[in-house]
Amino acid sequence: MSADLTPPPAGPEAGPPDDDVLAGELVLGVLSGPERARVQARGEREPDFAARIAAWERRLSPWLSGYATVTTPAHLWPELTRRLGWTSEPARTGLWGSLTLWRAATALALLAVLGVWVLRAPSPPVTTAAQEAAAAKPVTTLARDDGTPGWLASVDRSRGTVLMVPVPASPDAQGRVPELWIIPAGQAPISLGQVSLTKSHTVTVPQRAVPDLVAGSVLAITLEPSAGLPHAAPSGPVVAKGAIQT
Repeated sequence: MSADLTPPPAGPEAGPPDDDVLAGELVLGVLSGPERARVQARGEREPDFAARIAAWERRLSPWLSGYATVTTPAHLWPELTRRLGWTSEPARTGLWGSLTLWRAATALALLAVLGVWVLRAPSPPVTTAAQEAAAAKPVTTLARDDGTPGWLASVDRSRGTVLMVPVPASPDAQGRVPELWIIPAGQAPISLGQVSLTKSHTVTVPQRAVPDLVAGSVLAITLEPSAGLPHAAPSGPVVAKGAIQT
């Protein structure tokens, strides 16, 4: 990559997330307890924000629908709460207070560790134009070699951004960091910068690569040295990849 095209990757420290990121984090269950309560309250009093939440539910439902619903063993939820260090159930009200919904979201986030799915994804009807517009951004799964999801990516070509949501994983033992690449069909990879292993965040795509945010291009993550980011070309192993969905 030439020196004048350095992408400004947005990381967890780049500033507060926008409303679309917050809504996605709420649906995926990656917010802390106090933050989750605050975002839930916004959804109850702000119709536009509630539409974003509903759109994220609808957007992620197809990703879950490829898996059959299974009967949850009676010991599963107590085991999850024990591993997470939860000692009591917080008060819940309304749709986002649904115990089943949050258990499903927690099981999804712990998929790679526990190998257990708890599936009951809601699919609310679209009733507003805002929901239709938000639902136009599909989710791409970046899968690891064993087929488990490593990251979820939501491409917004109009803004030139990619929302990255990781399934939390441990840092590389050799100190390398995950670097995101877009690989246009028949072309060389273009770095989009470092991505997080534990927190969702939005990556800003270099202007020259925005036209490549289309079906046929591949998003891939490699492990690279932290020095010199973004790199001109990948040198480490590919740990997750997926074709952009439109």
